[in-house]
Amino acid sequence: MSELLTTMVGVGGPAAAVVGGARMARHRYPSVHWSVIGLPVTVARMHLSYRDVMESCGLTATPSRRARASARMRNSVPVAATPRRGRLRPNASGFTLRLRMRPGQDPSDFEAAADRLRHAWGVQAVHVRAVESGWVELRVLGRDVLADVRMPRARAEFLRIPVALRADGLPYVRDFRTVPHELNLGATQSGKSVYQRRLIEGLAPQPVALAAVDCKWGVEMSPFAPRLSALAIDPDQAEGLLDALVAEMEDRYHVIRRAQGISAGVDDEEITSDVWGLPDALRPVPIVLLVDEVAELFLTSGSKSDEQRRQRLVTSLIRLAQLGRAAAIYLEVCGQRFGAELGNGATMLRAQLTGRVCHRVNDEGSARMALGDISDEAVQAATAIPADRPGTSIVGDTSGGWSRIRTPHHELTDVAWTCAENAHMVPDLPALAPFAPAVTLAVPSDAVAAKAL
Repeated sequence: MSELLTTMVGVGGPAAAVVGGARMARHRYPSVHWSVIGLPVTVARMHLSYRDVMESCGLTATPSRRARASARMRNSVPVAATPRRGRLRPNASGFTLRLRMRPGQDPSDFEAAADRLRHAWGVQAVHVRAVESGWVELRVLGRDVLADVRMPRARAEFLRIPVALRADGLPYVRDFRTVPHELNLGATQSGKSVYQRRLIEGLAPQPVALAAVDCKWGVEMSPFAPRLSALAIDPDQAEGLLDALVAEMEDRYHVIRRAQGISAGVDDEEITSDVWGLPDALRPVPIVLLVDEVAELFLTSGSKSDEQRRQRLVTSLIRLAQLGRAAAIYLEVCGQRFGAELGNGATMLRAQLTGRVCHRVNDEGSARMALGDISDEAVQAATAIPADRPGTSIVGDTSGGWSRIRTPHHELTDVAWTCAENAHMVPDLPALAPFAPAVTLAVPSDAVAAKAL
């Protein structure tokens, strides 16, 4: 009996240590666990069950004539044709696999079967996308990448900022030239400000002018003052700043018209309808306007003067949203709610904001304000965001596409330090000079200490 007990302890002890170590690695070092254990097991399971899974998911095709003739010669039943597998490419959270579709198959067939493939192979998710004619790519995830966001290496390019991680493991990039204006909606503590910080940090080292409207007396935007070309902290200052931006936009349109100088000797490719077609010497610097809480611009005390000021503010914002793209003036509008109840002009302004980011909201109506004209599925996904996952949001545009993303937590002091380091990048824009922050705030001491380490 003692020998049996000794044997059990000798065998069970190391086995328990291995199992315990694997579980600990899965939670603390998910990438290592996936590379060492998860990937080999999943790939082996997929190869062993590939034909059966494809057949049960309805992803096989009728055998070719040659296969049927060969089966008749062998007096056997012809085997259904499965999609041909391409090269498997592993990564830190899963792997990608390209499949050559059989004649008559469509990418939508694989999209419809994605959830069944996930269960059959025991993985977290399977995402499908068409890559070229006749081919689809399966992006298989072995773990929930949004549970512990680890941004892949993606360098920011001019006006293209990697902000968050998508549910398929790819970085979500905010491209201002493709989607010039965006609405960022979310309740308190939903991660809306963190998304905004990531944008500011990515834009700070670039030759871009940053202007901000923060009618909460500047509490959100003041830490970034060293990098801001303009900052308005109340509705009166906001009115002046928006008027200056509209005037700047009109001046840029005059530059474009003069540069067009249409004549018989001008080549077609030299004729432009926006500032990006201008020569480098004439092209003005892009301006990104950050509106922290748009509802503050719509609210009034009921007096006639307040109502008139509100109307002027809204009109200026709508003009910037309608015409700013060609003048390289981009809007990033944030708020908790943004609907018709704010007053005249709210719906018109929202319609001009092509990009939509909806964080956790307090009611379905708020989600529908942001995503209702994109997809009903996107609205339902936004209302299902849990409160314990701040930074999670549904992002889409008015073309109808949407995806789930999560912005990694980013300390305010880190962004403030980046803005202070790049204060020399503030461009010389006379139109915005009267609205430059009067006081350049020092970087918080804990950021300085962290940087020194």
